[in-house]
Amino acid sequence: MSRLADAGAVVTVGVDTHRDVHVAVAVDERGGLIGTGSFPANGAGYEALTRWAEGLGSIGTIGIEGTGSWGAGLARHVTEGGFACVEVTRPNRQHRRRHGKSDIADALGAARAVLSGEATGRPRGGEGPVEGLRTNRVALRSAGKARTQAINQLKSLVVTAPVALRASLEGLTNQQLISRVAGFRPVGLDVIAITKRAMRSLARRVEYLDTEIEDLQASRNELVDIAAPSELMNEYGVGPAVAASLLITFGTNPDRIGSDAAFAALCGVSAVDASSGLQQRHRLNRGGDRQANHALWRIVTVRLAHHQPTRNYLARRISEGKTKRETIRVLKRHIARRIWRILNNHPPPLDKP
Repeated sequence: MSRLADAGAVVTVGVDTHRDVHVAVAVDERGGLIGTGSFPANGAGYEALTRWAEGLGSIGTIGIEGTGSWGAGLARHVTEGGFACVEVTRPNRQHRRRHGKSDIADALGAARAVLSGEATGRPRGGEGPVEGLRTNRVALRSAGKARTQAINQLKSLVVTAPVALRASLEGLTNQQLISRVAGFRPVGLDVIAITKRAMRSLARRVEYLDTEIEDLQASRNELVDIAAPSELMNEYGVGPAVAASLLITFGTNPDRIGSDAAFAALCGVSAVDASSGLQQRHRLNRGGDRQANHALWRIVTVRLAHHQPTRNYLARRISEGKTKRETIRVLKRHIARRIWRILNNHPPPLDKP
């Protein structure tokens, strides 16, 4: 269904994104439904969606769900086309209870969230070295998980192996076990030979994954050299892996994160108000980007181990009655503030220089 908006009216578009199809809803300035449409999740579909919206009126803002996943391509297309693009989170529970769960309802919720001002965040940049870091991290994490799985399976085979074979492999470190088993030359079809073949396969898989991880880490480090400002790398406890996580979370457009408080919330290190009545309190924020949260935690743990000013601060707070866990939360919030200031003043580049 569709109808033309009033002459001169501004149309707001909400899009519920999926792997194969994107569903769009257009509303007028009062939130009234103008039209709905379904478009393929490809270049031709992106172009058709914007043409459809332009045919309904003057496009104001396009709100897109999942700009970091299924909506990434559409967000790039919309931004390159000169349209205002806003990142929309999933519909809230109250909207779902009133309107049910459907693609059109979700798209309508996205459009009205933009219109009401509830959704204001700009999508993180999807180009340049930071986007390369994001895709690199996907492959690196996958390789790391596969390596851990293969080692665990190899050690499990050692436990269940025939007694003589198990005795020859017990007590070895992981690296010693992999090196020895990778050199097996089993002959025959008895249980020991078959077990050795299975062990060798797993050990050689680990060796291959080690090489793959080294290559991916080298690529990551090159991208960090391009994208990370020297001020970030000079922060105590920040290495390539930590810097990559923080850069991915921050993105390439600093306007989407307007304050250090917004960045802290994005990293899940901001205190959440849980006050009620006369009771005034805050609780731990369990939301946000958990990879960025982990990166801040790694910075804190390195500083607590080797950075004397941080160690002195911990001792002072404990003497004041605070716990170590509470102090770590404060330190993570402090570091988030410092990181935001650095990246806000020196945002990552959009393209390789």
